[in-house]
Amino acid sequence: MTPPSGEQFELAHGEHRATIVEVGGGIRAYSVGDRPVLDPYPREAMCDGVHGAPLIPWPNRLGDGRYSFDGAEHQLALTEPERGNAIHGLLRWRNWAALERASDRVLMGIRLHPMTGWPFPLEVSISYSLADDGLTVETRVRNAGPTPCPFGSGQHPYLSPGAGPLDGCTLEATASTRILVDEQRALPVGREPVDGTEFDFRSPRKIGGLQLDHGFCDLEPDPDGLAWARLSGVDGATVGLWCDRSYSILQLYTADTLAPDRRRCGLAAEPMTCPANALQTGEGIVRLEPGETRVSRWGVRLS
Repeated sequence: MTPPSGEQFELAHGEHRATIVEVGGGIRAYSVGDRPVLDPYPREAMCDGVHGAPLIPWPNRLGDGRYSFDGAEHQLALTEPERGNAIHGLLRWRNWAALERASDRVLMGIRLHPMTGWPFPLEVSISYSLADDGLTVETRVRNAGPTPCPFGSGQHPYLSPGAGPLDGCTLEATASTRILVDEQRALPVGREPVDGTEFDFRSPRKIGGLQLDHGFCDLEPDPDGLAWARLSGVDGATVGLWCDRSYSILQLYTADTLAPDRRRCGLAAEPMTCPANALQTGEGIVRLEPGETRVSRWGVRLS
Protein backbone atom coordinates (compact mmCIF):
# COMPACT_ATOMS: atom_id res chain seq x y z
CA MET A 1 0.00 0.00 0.00
CA THR A 2 1.30 3.45 -0.90
CA PRO A 3 2.08 5.53 2.22
CA PRO A 4 0.14 8.80 2.69
CA SER A 5 3.35 10.70 1.87
CA GLY A 6 3.69 8.86 -1.45
CA GLU A 7 6.85 7.33 -2.84
CA GLN A 8 9.72 7.11 -0.35
CA PHE A 9 13.21 7.99 -1.61
CA GLU A 10 15.74 6.31 0.66
CA LEU A 11 19.25 7.80 0.88
CA ALA A 12 22.30 6.24 2.54
CA HIS A 13 25.91 7.22 3.23
CA GLY A 14 27.78 5.13 5.78
CA GLU A 15 25.63 5.20 8.93
CA HIS A 16 23.57 8.12 7.61
CA ARG A 17 20.01 7.33 6.48
CA ALA A 18 17.40 9.79 5.17
CA THR A 19 13.95 9.43 3.64
CA ILE A 20 12.62 12.05 1.21
CA VAL A 21 8.96 11.89 0.21
CA GLU A 22 6.92 12.48 -2.91
CA VAL A 23 4.07 14.40 -1.23
CA GLY A 24 5.39 17.84 -0.35
CA GLY A 25 8.94 17.00 -1.43
CA GLY A 26 10.20 17.10 2.17
CA ILE A 27 12.20 15.03 4.63
CA ARG A 28 10.33 12.34 6.54
CA ALA A 29 13.31 11.02 8.52
CA TYR A 30 17.06 11.43 8.98
CA SER A 31 19.24 9.45 11.39
CA VAL A 32 22.84 8.49 12.00
CA GLY A 33 23.08 4.93 13.25
CA ASP A 34 20.32 4.48 15.85
CA ARG A 35 20.17 8.20 16.70
CA PRO A 36 17.50 10.34 14.99
CA VAL A 37 18.88 13.66 13.79
CA LEU A 38 15.53 15.01 12.60
CA ASP A 39 12.34 14.04 14.41
CA PRO A 40 10.45 11.77 11.96
CA TYR A 41 6.82 11.13 11.31
CA PRO A 42 5.61 7.54 10.76
CA ARG A 43 5.62 6.01 7.29
CA GLU A 44 1.95 5.07 7.71
CA ALA A 45 0.87 8.58 8.75
CA MET A 46 0.20 11.87 7.00
CA CYS A 47 2.80 14.54 7.58
CA ASP A 48 1.87 16.44 10.76
CA GLY A 49 3.11 19.83 11.89
CA VAL A 50 4.64 20.44 8.43
CA HIS A 51 7.46 18.03 9.38
CA GLY A 52 10.38 18.51 6.98
CA ALA A 53 8.36 20.29 4.28
CA PRO A 54 9.55 23.07 1.93
CA LEU A 55 7.68 26.35 2.40
CA ILE A 56 7.30 27.87 -1.08
CA PRO A 57 6.52 30.51 -2.39
CA TRP A 58 6.27 32.01 1.09
CA PRO A 59 7.01 30.68 4.58
CA ASN A 60 4.92 31.10 7.72
CA ARG A 61 1.67 33.08 7.87
CA LEU A 62 0.00 35.57 5.53
CA GLY A 63 -2.78 37.57 7.18
CA ASP A 64 -6.17 37.13 5.47
CA GLY A 65 -4.34 35.45 2.58
CA ARG A 66 -4.09 38.85 0.91
CA TYR A 67 -1.22 40.70 -0.68
CA SER A 68 -0.55 43.14 -3.50
CA PHE A 69 2.26 43.14 -6.05
CA ASP A 70 2.95 45.68 -8.76
CA GLY A 71 -0.43 47.28 -8.19
CA ALA A 72 -2.49 44.08 -8.44
CA GLU A 73 -4.40 42.64 -5.46
CA HIS A 74 -4.33 38.88 -4.83
CA GLN A 75 -6.41 36.61 -2.58
CA LEU A 76 -5.19 33.15 -1.56
CA ALA A 77 -7.16 30.39 0.14
CA LEU A 78 -7.07 30.45 3.95
CA THR A 79 -5.20 27.31 4.96
CA GLU A 80 -5.20 28.30 8.65
CA PRO A 81 -8.89 29.32 8.78
CA GLU A 82 -9.14 29.42 12.58
CA ARG A 83 -6.68 32.32 12.53
CA GLY A 84 -7.66 33.78 9.18
CA ASN A 85 -4.29 33.11 7.57
CA ALA A 86 -2.78 31.42 4.55
CA ILE A 87 0.23 29.48 5.79
CA HIS A 88 3.43 27.92 4.49
CA GLY A 89 3.02 28.29 0.75
CA LEU A 90 1.41 26.16 -1.94
CA LEU A 91 3.50 22.99 -2.33
CA ARG A 92 2.95 21.05 0.90
CA TRP A 93 0.40 18.56 -0.47
CA ARG A 94 1.52 18.37 -4.11
CA ASN A 95 3.33 15.50 -5.76
CA TRP A 96 6.99 16.14 -6.45
CA ALA A 97 9.10 14.08 -8.86
CA ALA A 98 12.62 12.73 -8.49
CA LEU A 99 14.57 14.40 -11.30
CA GLU A 100 17.90 12.76 -10.40
CA ARG A 101 18.68 9.86 -8.09
CA ALA A 102 21.79 8.34 -6.54
CA SER A 103 22.37 6.25 -3.43
CA ASP A 104 23.22 9.31 -1.33
CA ARG A 105 21.37 12.08 -3.18
CA VAL A 106 18.02 12.89 -4.73
CA LEU A 107 16.93 15.95 -6.67
CA MET A 108 13.21 16.63 -6.20
CA GLY A 109 11.38 18.93 -8.58
CA ILE A 110 7.98 20.45 -9.28
CA ARG A 111 6.43 23.20 -11.40
CA LEU A 112 4.05 25.57 -9.68
CA HIS A 113 1.51 26.62 -12.29
CA PRO A 114 -0.51 29.85 -12.05
CA MET A 115 -3.58 29.56 -9.86
CA THR A 116 -6.12 31.74 -8.08
CA GLY A 117 -4.18 34.11 -5.86
CA TRP A 118 -0.81 33.15 -7.34
CA PRO A 119 -0.58 33.93 -11.09
CA PHE A 120 3.19 33.33 -11.26
CA PRO A 121 4.72 30.11 -12.69
CA LEU A 122 7.77 28.82 -10.82
CA GLU A 123 10.16 25.94 -11.43
CA VAL A 124 11.37 24.50 -8.14
CA SER A 125 14.04 21.91 -7.38
CA ILE A 126 15.53 20.79 -4.07
CA SER A 127 18.65 18.67 -3.75
CA TYR A 128 19.07 16.45 -0.67
CA SER A 129 22.60 15.07 -0.23
CA LEU A 130 24.19 12.92 2.48
CA ALA A 131 27.91 13.03 3.28
CA ASP A 132 30.22 12.55 6.25
CA ASP A 133 29.29 16.03 7.51
CA GLY A 134 25.54 15.41 7.42
CA LEU A 135 22.58 16.33 5.25
CA THR A 136 22.80 19.30 2.88
CA VAL A 137 19.69 20.82 1.29
CA GLU A 138 19.90 23.18 -1.70
CA THR A 139 16.77 24.91 -3.00
CA ARG A 140 16.60 26.44 -6.49
CA VAL A 141 13.60 28.44 -7.68
CA ARG A 142 13.29 30.00 -11.13
CA ASN A 143 10.70 32.47 -12.30
CA ALA A 144 9.29 30.68 -15.35
CA GLY A 145 6.86 33.46 -16.24
CA PRO A 146 6.98 36.62 -18.39
CA THR A 147 6.62 39.07 -15.49
CA PRO A 148 8.36 39.64 -12.13
CA CYS A 149 6.95 37.88 -9.09
CA PRO A 150 7.32 38.11 -5.30
CA PHE A 151 9.13 35.24 -3.63
CA GLY A 152 10.07 33.86 -0.23
CA SER A 153 10.94 30.37 0.98
CA GLY A 154 11.82 28.24 3.95
CA GLN A 155 11.80 24.67 5.23
CA HIS A 156 10.36 23.04 8.35
CA PRO A 157 12.68 20.37 9.84
CA TYR A 158 12.37 19.31 13.48
CA LEU A 159 15.62 18.73 15.36
CA SER A 160 15.45 15.52 17.39
CA PRO A 161 16.20 15.55 21.14
CA GLY A 162 16.90 11.82 21.06
CA ALA A 163 15.16 9.92 23.86
CA GLY A 164 12.79 12.06 25.91
CA PRO A 165 11.09 15.43 25.44
CA LEU A 166 12.65 18.79 24.72
CA ASP A 167 12.49 19.99 28.32
CA GLY A 168 15.81 18.42 29.27
CA CYS A 169 17.63 19.68 26.18
CA THR A 170 20.01 22.61 25.84
CA LEU A 171 19.51 25.06 22.96
CA GLU A 172 21.93 27.47 21.33
CA ALA A 173 20.73 29.81 18.55
CA THR A 174 22.81 32.63 17.13
CA ALA A 175 20.11 35.32 16.92
CA SER A 176 19.95 38.61 18.81
CA THR A 177 16.36 39.73 18.06
CA ARG A 178 12.95 38.08 18.55
CA ILE A 179 9.94 38.89 16.38
CA LEU A 180 6.89 39.64 18.53
CA VAL A 181 3.50 38.32 17.39
CA ASP A 182 -0.09 38.86 18.48
CA GLU A 183 -1.59 35.96 20.41
CA GLN A 184 -4.72 35.58 18.30
CA ARG A 185 -3.23 35.32 14.80
CA ALA A 186 0.52 34.88 15.38
CA LEU A 187 1.28 37.75 13.01
CA PRO A 188 4.24 40.10 13.66
CA VAL A 189 3.60 43.21 15.76
CA GLY A 190 7.15 44.26 16.63
CA ARG A 191 10.62 43.16 17.67
CA GLU A 192 12.71 43.09 20.81
CA PRO A 193 16.33 42.28 21.63
CA VAL A 194 16.70 38.87 23.27
CA ASP A 195 19.31 40.24 25.68
CA GLY A 196 18.11 39.78 29.25
CA THR A 197 15.05 37.73 28.28
CA GLU A 198 14.18 34.05 28.53
CA PHE A 199 14.51 33.88 24.74
CA ASP A 200 18.25 34.58 24.70
CA PHE A 201 19.88 31.40 23.40
CA ARG A 202 23.09 32.96 22.09
CA SER A 203 24.81 30.92 24.78
CA PRO A 204 23.54 27.37 25.42
CA ARG A 205 20.56 27.27 27.81
CA LYS A 206 18.21 24.56 28.96
CA ILE A 207 14.78 24.82 27.31
CA GLY A 208 12.81 23.56 30.31
CA GLY A 209 9.09 24.24 29.94
CA LEU A 210 9.50 27.30 27.69
CA GLN A 211 7.07 27.35 24.76
CA LEU A 212 8.47 28.69 21.50
CA ASP A 213 6.75 29.66 18.28
CA HIS A 214 8.75 32.74 17.35
CA GLY A 215 10.84 34.05 14.53
CA PHE A 216 14.38 35.14 15.39
CA CYS A 217 16.41 37.54 13.29
CA ASP A 218 19.72 39.39 13.28
CA LEU A 219 21.38 36.02 12.92
CA GLU A 220 25.06 36.04 13.80
CA PRO A 221 27.04 34.05 11.20
CA ASP A 222 30.24 32.15 11.90
CA PRO A 223 33.45 32.82 9.90
CA ASP A 224 32.04 30.68 7.06
CA GLY A 225 28.93 32.88 6.83
CA LEU A 226 26.62 30.26 8.38
CA ALA A 227 24.09 30.85 11.17
CA TRP A 228 23.45 27.97 13.58
CA ALA A 229 20.91 26.44 15.93
CA ARG A 230 22.19 23.59 18.13
CA LEU A 231 20.04 21.24 20.20
CA SER A 232 21.91 19.08 22.75
CA GLY A 233 20.04 16.09 24.16
CA VAL A 234 20.41 14.36 27.51
CA ASP A 235 22.31 11.61 25.67
CA GLY A 236 25.17 14.06 25.05
CA ALA A 237 24.60 14.25 21.29
CA THR A 238 24.10 17.61 19.57
CA VAL A 239 22.07 18.23 16.43
CA GLY A 240 23.27 21.33 14.62
CA LEU A 241 21.31 23.11 11.89
CA TRP A 242 23.09 25.67 9.72
CA CYS A 243 21.80 28.03 7.06
CA ASP A 244 23.51 30.37 4.61
CA ARG A 245 23.04 34.13 4.32
CA SER A 246 20.00 33.80 2.04
CA TYR A 247 18.04 32.90 5.18
CA SER A 248 17.53 35.94 7.42
CA ILE A 249 15.00 34.39 9.85
CA LEU A 250 15.08 31.29 12.03
CA GLN A 251 11.67 30.23 13.33
CA LEU A 252 11.83 28.10 16.50
CA TYR A 253 8.78 26.06 17.52
CA THR A 254 8.50 23.58 20.39
CA ALA A 255 5.52 21.76 18.83
CA ASP A 256 3.15 22.42 21.72
CA THR A 257 0.08 22.49 19.45
CA LEU A 258 0.54 19.07 17.82
CA ALA A 259 -1.45 15.99 18.87
CA PRO A 260 -0.77 15.12 22.53
CA ASP A 261 1.51 12.18 21.75
CA ARG A 262 3.53 14.30 19.29
CA ARG A 263 4.03 17.45 21.36
CA ARG A 264 7.55 18.54 22.29
CA CYS A 265 9.09 15.51 20.58
CA GLY A 266 11.21 17.75 18.36
CA LEU A 267 12.23 21.37 17.96
CA ALA A 268 11.26 22.93 14.64
CA ALA A 269 14.18 25.07 13.48
CA GLU A 270 12.93 26.66 10.27
CA PRO A 271 15.29 28.67 8.08
CA MET A 272 13.25 31.34 6.26
CA THR A 273 14.23 33.98 3.73
CA CYS A 274 11.61 36.40 5.10
CA PRO A 275 9.44 36.76 8.20
CA ALA A 276 5.77 35.95 8.65
CA ASN A 277 3.34 38.14 6.68
CA ALA A 278 6.12 39.20 4.30
CA LEU A 279 4.01 39.00 1.14
CA GLN A 280 1.81 41.67 2.73
CA THR A 281 4.51 43.87 4.28
CA GLY A 282 7.18 43.32 1.61
CA GLU A 283 9.85 42.73 4.24
CA GLY A 284 12.49 40.33 2.94
CA ILE A 285 10.50 39.50 -0.19
CA VAL A 286 12.62 38.95 -3.29
CA ARG A 287 11.48 40.49 -6.56
CA LEU A 288 12.21 37.58 -8.88
CA GLU A 289 12.62 38.76 -12.46
CA PRO A 290 11.62 36.61 -15.46
CA GLY A 291 14.15 33.79 -15.86
CA GLU A 292 15.92 34.66 -12.61
CA THR A 293 16.93 31.85 -10.22
CA ARG A 294 17.42 32.04 -6.45
CA VAL A 295 19.51 29.48 -4.59
CA SER A 296 19.49 28.81 -0.83
CA ARG A 297 21.35 26.23 1.26
CA TRP A 298 20.95 24.78 4.71
CA GLY A 299 21.92 21.56 6.39
CA VAL A 300 21.95 19.52 9.57
CA ARG A 301 24.53 17.32 11.27
CA LEU A 302 25.03 15.23 14.41
CA SER A 303 27.99 15.62 16.73
